[in-house]
Amino acid sequence: MADPDTDEIFWYEPKIRGVVFLDDVNIPKTVKKELNSGKFECRMNHDFSGVMKACAQRDETWISDEIIEVYTGLHNMGYGYSFETYYEGQLVGGLYGVAMEKIFFGESMFHHMTNASKVAFAFCIETLQENGYRMIDTQYATNHLKQFNTIEIPQQEYMKELIHCLQ
Repeated sequence: MADPDTDEIFWYEPKIRGVVFLDDVNIPKTVKKELNSGKFECRMNHDFSGVMKACAQRDETWISDEIIEVYTGLHNMGYGYSFETYYEGQLVGGLYGVAMEKIFFGESMFHHMTNASKVAFAFCIETLQENGYRMIDTQYATNHLKQFNTIEIPQQEYMKELIHCLQ
């Protein structure tokens, strides 16, 4: 993460980690209904840098230009993914992260329209499930993410799950 004042990059490793196990995920009925309604068009990797830039548009952000450059490089190498929602052709929500083996490391999400990020996350979940992924690392278990059955696990348990997902 980049320091918002200096742009110096630091590694961050929480002692308690937010995760979603994809065999025990919950997509709220209202989000599933919104996902299936056709109101939003869902795309993957259509505008990776646009998603990152939208995630960075806040009063205080850890997403510096260097972070965008590095993650765009990961995207170009086939590791970085974005899941996006569009309304009337405009990008209105999404998230991005890094995928390795059977785990997706979610980095940040944004919305410019109600439920747009939730629909993008549901689309992400469904896509990962279809491709045999086991877990999403959300870093934190926010109220927003807890709706999807995000739980908190201690670092030691996280490391065991990480090793399992990377084998």
